[in-house]
Amino acid sequence: MNLLHFDSEENWVQGVVSLWRDRLRLQPRLKICLPSGHTPNKIYAAMGRAVAEGQASFRDAEIFSLDEYGGLAPDDPGLCANMLRRFLIDTIDLPKKNFHAIDTAAKNLAQFCRDYDAFIGKGFDLTLLGIGLNGHLGLNEPGSAMDSPTRRVDMHPTTVSGSSRYLTHSNLPTWGVAVGLKQLLASREIWLLANGPAKAEIIHRTVKGPIDISLPASLLRKHPSSYLFLDREAAAML
Repeated sequence: MNLLHFDSEENWVQGVVSLWRDRLRLQPRLKICLPSGHTPNKIYAAMGRAVAEGQASFRDAEIFSLDEYGGLAPDDPGLCANMLRRFLIDTIDLPKKNFHAIDTAAKNLAQFCRDYDAFIGKGFDLTLLGIGLNGHLGLNEPGSAMDSPTRRVDMHPTTVSGSSRYLTHSNLPTWGVAVGLKQLLASREIWLLANGPAKAEIIHRTVKGPIDISLPASLLRKHPSSYLFLDREAAAML
């Protein structure tokens, strides 16, 4: 795992965006897996500005949603796909057909998951990930198998409570669908994003602790092209 330290959140954002622009220039047909949540939102806002200013383009790219909550209404603003649309997709020049969301309301959810994996095909060129306070990647909670496919998952209690940050009601999801570790670890390049003091302890465990499925983020240390982007606060315990 390659560690990239930045001395402020602003420089952390600009560092990620600069490299992302470069990847798009080199490979316009980039197949990307993206998370939702608070961690990437400032990065997404900066990418939207870069597209508006002609510094980057998603015209030929594809974006896949990393995960999705179950049991929420299709128009719930807390759905991962709706957050991605609001903070990134609607601000860039990605064709609508090139955004692939997870439908947790599918009549045959198991078949949908198999089809989603098949549509991903040979894997992602670039995967961006946040890290949960328990070390999860997307909704791949501690204990997820390294060869796990896209599937329905039960959410850890800390993940359930954490979802309240994105919702305007008390109907917290207890399950969801996650792109599995098999697909994530097969990505050509993986960027793990962490900022702020709340992430310092789990980042320390991810970088310094054992590599084990009990802390899914630690598995990225075995990936040949994984990068950990940290601001000063998230790197405080390294």
